[in-house]
Amino acid sequence: MTGALNALPVRDDLRGRSPYGAPQAGRAGVGTVVQLNVNENPHAPSASFVADLARAVGEAAATLNRYPDREAVALRTDLAAYLSGRTGVPLASEQVWAANGSNEVLQQVCQAFGGPGRTALGFEPSYSMHPLIATGTGMTWVGVPREQDFSLPLATAVDAVREHRPAITFLTTPNNPTGTVTGLEVVEAVCEACAGVVVVDEAYAEFASTPSAVTLLERHPRLLVSRTMSKAFAMAGARLGYLAASGAVVDALRLVRLPYHLSALTQAAARTALAHTDELLGTVEAVKAERDRMVSTITSYGLQVVPTEANFLLFGPFDDPAATWQALLDRGVLVRDLSSSPGLAGWLRVNAGTTDETSLFLSALKDLT
Repeated sequence: MTGALNALPVRDDLRGRSPYGAPQAGRAGVGTVVQLNVNENPHAPSASFVADLARAVGEAAATLNRYPDREAVALRTDLAAYLSGRTGVPLASEQVWAANGSNEVLQQVCQAFGGPGRTALGFEPSYSMHPLIATGTGMTWVGVPREQDFSLPLATAVDAVREHRPAITFLTTPNNPTGTVTGLEVVEAVCEACAGVVVVDEAYAEFASTPSAVTLLERHPRLLVSRTMSKAFAMAGARLGYLAASGAVVDALRLVRLPYHLSALTQAAARTALAHTDELLGTVEAVKAERDRMVSTITSYGLQVVPTEANFLLFGPFDDPAATWQALLDRGVLVRDLSSSPGLAGWLRVNAGTTDETSLFLSALKDLT
């Protein structure tokens, strides 16, 4: 914290913490570079999609004097249809919730099921926002280490749940930042051992070959599956996350959501994207191909790559990861230095780009090996 911030009566459990963030190209002193550090889909939307989006947003703009549909019924209906089609599990709109990015969805989960005196549990390294959101809502965070290879054995997960008795347990598959997947057998075992709710964060699910935890919802009423349109849908700028769960869970989230939390413009943009699902998800295979090219090429340089089913990969380890990060930046490529995070000493993360972006990264990395 800065001196000025320290002078304020900030909560004690927030003192000394840093806000979530990663360098952005063109900001914070970073010039014109290829940005491969925040796991975006590198493929810009087509002109036809942009035209349809402009039309839909324009129509919504004509009604901005009125509040939006606070229940986002039409959007939730479209999201339910999309998830049903992807997973084979029939879902009603009442089983789906949406908010401004999956982070707001997870914050609402912590508000509804967490709070002071309750514990949130996760398996680290994992998504850094999970402990931040838990702490921000007054919860106690417990981080349980993964194995050396970043896997999560069933016994480790179940033992942790039984020991700490969390109100909320976070599982991630594919896991950010490692790209590793968590099998459904682990999810199911945790659900059976846990008296609280279990959140499976599937932000990168469209890039994975494994089945979704949505297939377990019918058997486990305290299971919640969160997703986002920021990654595979290439809609990071729209800020739309969503969750599938029981109708009762959705009702609980409605108790803590802010009134009219999803703007009419956001709802219109997300619905337009869902209407273009085939086109937007048509880039997924191209992204995966670049990811796989990166894996094979990086390993040919003598470096390690953690097995991944996401659109990014963890590579290293480096004796001086900060120096490698800077050297790549000097060559026009921005990756993520995660080496200061628990369990990630020496590792860097990079997401797949376009063919040209990937080639630039691989060429720059070769210069350093």
